[in-house]
Amino acid sequence: MTRNVDKAVTEFKARADVRALHEIEVPVHVWTPQGEGIGVQKLAFVWVEDLNYELIEPKEGDVLALYRDALPADDRLVFHHVCHVVDDWDALMAQVAGQPFPIVLKGGTPNMLQFLYLDTRPWLGHYTEYVWMVPDRWAAMGGR
Repeated sequence: MTRNVDKAVTEFKARADVRALHEIEVPVHVWTPQGEGIGVQKLAFVWVEDLNYELIEPKEGDVLALYRDALPADDRLVFHHVCHVVDDWDALMAQVAGQPFPIVLKGGTPNMLQFLYLDTRPWLGHYTEYVWMVPDRWAAMGGR
């Protein structure tokens, strides 16, 4: 999380061996317990070997409070969540239904990419994101 993705990308380029970089500013329709809406985020997917750093700068939309509330006062990076890529979205949803952590954000594009965040802060100290996507989308984001 950051207030300045461009600065964070510049720092990654100076400090790490960046294998791939994909930047985008995108509106996304999301669901939260407070309601549904559109949020705009500036994103950078920075790959160092096979580790992906997703840098998120929330731009517009009340539905992005989950991100905005975690921002520091300055423009440094702060840790927000981990993400797990899953192969079977339906199987994940069955597992999610039987666990104690609430879904606090959900979105995506059906048949292309789906994601959700669980509020695992009481257990892990951070959110846990799960994402499913078609192989072509994974490759387009820099995954191998």
